[in-house]
Amino acid sequence: MKSISRRALTLYLLIFVFLAGSVLTYYRLAVNADKWAMNKANRHLYTDGGLATAGDITDRNGNVLVSTVNGVRTYSNDVSVRKATLQTVGDGAGYIAGGIQTSFKDELTGYTILDGIFNLKRYGKGNDVATTLDSDICKAAYSAMNGQDGVVGVMNYKTGEIICIVSTPTYDPLNKPAEEKEGMYLNKFFKGLYTPGSTFKIITLASAIDNMPNLENMTFECKGKNGKGQIQIGEGYVFCSGVHGNIKIEKAFNQSCNCAFASLADALGKDKLTATAEKLGFNTQMNKINGKISRSSSIIKLDGSSALDVGWAGIGQYTTLVNPCHLLTVVSAIANGGTAVEPYLVSKITTPSGKTLYTSKTNNSTEYFSPTTAQKLQKYMRSNVENNYGDYRFSGLTMCGKTGTAEISDSEDAKPNALFAGFSSNPDYPFAIIVVVENSTYSIKTAVPVASKVMAAVKKAYS
Repeated sequence: MKSISRRALTLYLLIFVFLAGSVLTYYRLAVNADKWAMNKANRHLYTDGGLATAGDITDRNGNVLVSTVNGVRTYSNDVSVRKATLQTVGDGAGYIAGGIQTSFKDELTGYTILDGIFNLKRYGKGNDVATTLDSDICKAAYSAMNGQDGVVGVMNYKTGEIICIVSTPTYDPLNKPAEEKEGMYLNKFFKGLYTPGSTFKIITLASAIDNMPNLENMTFECKGKNGKGQIQIGEGYVFCSGVHGNIKIEKAFNQSCNCAFASLADALGKDKLTATAEKLGFNTQMNKINGKISRSSSIIKLDGSSALDVGWAGIGQYTTLVNPCHLLTVVSAIANGGTAVEPYLVSKITTPSGKTLYTSKTNNSTEYFSPTTAQKLQKYMRSNVENNYGDYRFSGLTMCGKTGTAEISDSEDAKPNALFAGFSSNPDYPFAIIVVVENSTYSIKTAVPVASKVMAAVKKAYS
């Protein structure tokens, strides 16, 4: 009897080991099958370490951005389009980590855990990926940057469709330079982090609107000498690019008065300013674009900061950092009455037989601002263009916006980054834009002209 019991126990043990081994094998298969199938040694997919066989990537109008021709991955016939869209569509070798060719390689090759790459062998190509990009607008943005480093992004604030992403420096994927430039493999729209400069005054103003009922009756003091204003905050001073005297909030926003906004930040305090920023997505890991492409998180950290630090943070300096895609989402929410829609880049994925596997749509709406706060911010941002930047720069767009000139170094030789964030309030052109020009000069001289040219291209395309 004992012998039978021992045999039964041994049998049960063997069955348990077999089942455990099977579970482990299937688990490893589920977790690693993708990596094994997509290994660069797989000659069905890669040639000389680069993706060779996959579906097409197209823009919103059906223009081919990437395709496979005779077993070679090739790009648009237009060299400017190739350069303008490279960081978004990505390269076949995967150097540009956030590019579509890397993030959507399973979809492009037709890989599934059940069929592997059977469909690729069957049809000779993978699935096609249609994007929301407009290659003509991307080309116009690349031209407008005129060799300057930085980023341009344009989004439909009603739908969340990203119609333009340009990240520079870039290069021609069909003629890769021998010398690499810093940032050429980085999609700065999704992965970049920048000191926001005065574009952050939008957020400081939003916090003041929500927390200071008498804001429009307040008067701020900006006094100084030699053309430079200054105000004492705590143990130090915040300086202004001009001397604005006694000034109300609208004019302070028009003139981007540092003294006024440092005073606001000081009055709000770090807790209220942080609370507003965090409601808008700062210090939060944002959802991945189409569930695939991650975005860097915008950061505001005021724990342990002094009153002076908070003052500088209120004008977009100190240690605050913003991601361009996130800032574009924030201004899009203002344009959209306070509601932020989730940005997306891929609109549809179809098989070689024409079956639709995936369709994206507008979703995940979040209230960033109350309708009242959004309306007031629209008013102030519209006033900026009317009274400072000039409507002539944005003909027919009823543009609203805010510039920023961000100091990124204490060195006297360092050049600031120039930013512009804004949107058209003309319902015929529901688009928002973000521009960053690195190592530049005042935004009105650099970022605003770029935005002007890009939005003119948008208006032409959608008229």
